[in-house]
Amino acid sequence: MKFTQRSIRHSVTILLASAMSFNSVIAQNAGSTPQKPGDLKLWYNKPSGKKWENALPIGNGRLGAMVYGNADTETIQLNEHTLWSGGPNRNDNPRALDSLSIIRKLIFDGRQKEAERLANEVIVSKKSHGQMFEPAGELHLAFAGHDNYTNYYRELDIERAVSKTSYTVGDITYTREALASFPDRVIVIHLTASKPKSISFTAFYSTPQPKVEVKISQAKQLTFAGTTIDHEGVKGMVRYKGIAEFKTDGGSLSATDTSIIVKDANAVTIYISIATNFNNYHDVSGDENERAVSYLNKATLKTFSTILKAHVAAYQKYFNRVTLNLGTTEAALPPTDERLKDFSSANDPQFVALYFQFGRYLLISSSQPGGQPANLQGIWNNKLYPAWDSKYTININAEMNYWPAEKTNLAEMHEPFLQMVKELAVTGQQTAKDMYGARGWMAHHNTDIWRATGAVDGAFWGIWNQGGGWTSQHLWEHYLYNGDKAYLQSIYPILKSVATFYVDFLVEHPTSHWLVINPDMSPENAPRAHQGSSLDAGTTMSNQIVFDVFNSAIKAAEILHKDAALVDTLKQMRARLSPMHIGQYAQLQEWLDDIDNPKDNHRHISHLYGLFPSNQISAYRTPQLFCAARNTLIQRGDVSTGWSMGWKVNWWARMLDGNHAYKLIQNQLTPLGVNKDGGGTYNNLFDAHPPFQIDGNFGCTSGIAEMLMQSADGAVHLLPALPDAWQQKGSISGLRARGGFEIMQIEWKEGILTKAIVKSNIGGNLRLRVPNELVLISGILKTATGENPNPFYQVTATPDPVISSKAEITVPDLKKTFLYDIVTTPGKKYTLVVR
Repeated sequence: MKFTQRSIRHSVTILLASAMSFNSVIAQNAGSTPQKPGDLKLWYNKPSGKKWENALPIGNGRLGAMVYGNADTETIQLNEHTLWSGGPNRNDNPRALDSLSIIRKLIFDGRQKEAERLANEVIVSKKSHGQMFEPAGELHLAFAGHDNYTNYYRELDIERAVSKTSYTVGDITYTREALASFPDRVIVIHLTASKPKSISFTAFYSTPQPKVEVKISQAKQLTFAGTTIDHEGVKGMVRYKGIAEFKTDGGSLSATDTSIIVKDANAVTIYISIATNFNNYHDVSGDENERAVSYLNKATLKTFSTILKAHVAAYQKYFNRVTLNLGTTEAALPPTDERLKDFSSANDPQFVALYFQFGRYLLISSSQPGGQPANLQGIWNNKLYPAWDSKYTININAEMNYWPAEKTNLAEMHEPFLQMVKELAVTGQQTAKDMYGARGWMAHHNTDIWRATGAVDGAFWGIWNQGGGWTSQHLWEHYLYNGDKAYLQSIYPILKSVATFYVDFLVEHPTSHWLVINPDMSPENAPRAHQGSSLDAGTTMSNQIVFDVFNSAIKAAEILHKDAALVDTLKQMRARLSPMHIGQYAQLQEWLDDIDNPKDNHRHISHLYGLFPSNQISAYRTPQLFCAARNTLIQRGDVSTGWSMGWKVNWWARMLDGNHAYKLIQNQLTPLGVNKDGGGTYNNLFDAHPPFQIDGNFGCTSGIAEMLMQSADGAVHLLPALPDAWQQKGSISGLRARGGFEIMQIEWKEGILTKAIVKSNIGGNLRLRVPNELVLISGILKTATGENPNPFYQVTATPDPVISSKAEITVPDLKKTFLYDIVTTPGKKYTLVVR
């Protein structure tokens, strides 16, 4: 085996520290197999210390934990998905309706700053600006004499969803394993040692929460109970109960008033159960004590090995659906934090595969059917007052969390978000009526567990009113992937209702006469021409969202044979929406007026919503808009906040530019602090805005999938954006495409697609766009012509753009592709190979 100079230096360092070889240090895993270059593991040769972003996340969609892996004092930081501040509440501002016409006139007259001042008084909430996702405290395990250790190793095995820590004190090797059991709804920690009677520690609990009672029960269980805090005038009403039970093999178990003491045990299993009284966004009448006890009592009947086996099986049911192989080099040998440091200059394709799968791991761990959606930090937070309340920012971040769900074969993980949209469709009706005098439902740019839909944070950010429009498209996307008409029937009232809101809320622009949103804004950005105000009318992103909302409502109604009159109204209004504009710098305009600054590097490039996640901008259908979108991306630059770079990976994939998409992956997979004025990645591979925001992880996972397969532009496009760095050889299996197609296998070599296997779950025409000629092993393969007859691939024509006379548009020179049609049968697989 050849080693790089860096890996040799790394080995020598370990030899000096512990008199062991590189490989043997990795193997110090209490009997487990050594770390191998292709393993899907995050691993480290040093503890987390006190830094939360070094700890390793585990979760089961209900409970989350951060495992620090410190030898002398282990810390397990805990979260529960419904543990939020406050209680059921609304935050609408009823003064909005009376002032709406005044605000609209001010904006149309170019007096945006005056409109913003008024909006701060009459639109922005005078009540809560959103409640906070709260921590459930920390369980600590203190090991006397374990501060002098060798052979340290810790890992997060994302193929099994298990964390592990091992080290040696004297001649004894200690191992801890931790998991958040999917079937049993508990966190379990298992401690073993290489010699009997060697495990002794003191367990105690700490929390930043002010109203918590910690007790040791007669059964020597460590318990904590409390009520979450009041916030912004909303009384804390979430009661919670946590119980930690310690089962020892040998040794003794004793207690003080606040701690559990284990002495001389052979092995110890710790079971942690946490529950709240939360039933749903308007009901907190549950019994947290009964729930916590019930989960615990069922789990403690089982051994760790039994729980582990069931947990791994439940997790792998989802995780194993997709595999990605980009090849492995020596660069995969060092610990994860060193690989992160070297990635921008190293040839480490397996690190991309690890990061891709880590995103899928995080989604499985933080979003499970029946639970709450992954919030701004997934299900992991250690602060009483987290950044942006760790809630749901729905002007990009919450939607980005779920971009990987359908395409990376995790549709079940989408369910909590889809359920939240259904609930917002209820609470948002009152907001639409009371604040804007409109039918239907809407939401502004933030929500929380109580499904608040009012405007928050100030008019500059908060008057954006497309939260309902954008989130509703996730319901439609779910249908496009599964083709289930019964599901479509169930969501149609929501699609209809959000479209109805725009029917009532759109107004005619006084000069262009297009139908526009007013008041409006392009999220969190302000042109210089508006004197620092973000308020405007008819911004590009909003026009694109309304276009999508009308399209999905029209198509759903036509499929279900409903509401012909509404369909006619929506088609007429859609025709009057503002088209996209290409400005004087050949850019896609962010605003209706040509006032973009080509040196603006703002993190939000919201007007490229039409490129991704929408499909209104296409290399093959809208070449001028495609060129303008590319110019906008170049003008905005690459390095930005972590989540913004994650979005850019998707955009460059849609640009069919794999090398530029890969450059963004390199920028994102850079240690925090290296990118000047930008984000990056923490050592535990959490995305850094900074601070930690999980959306960047999910966004990049989606982008990697988009580089290898796309299905939004009339065909299943295989290898649309394969970068030079991955050309040599690779494969991916298990991705899903619209219309019920599963990409069972894609293989390539030297940039040539050599094999593709596609399964058709619901039948219909399979149109494939591929980079080279293929032959079908069995069946009829036709060269495709005309529009794809598969209804899931029929794309509404994008209106022609309005183009500035100053713009110089260069139509893209696209690589040649081959377009094939296969008429498929439900349940059948189709294999194609290189000609």
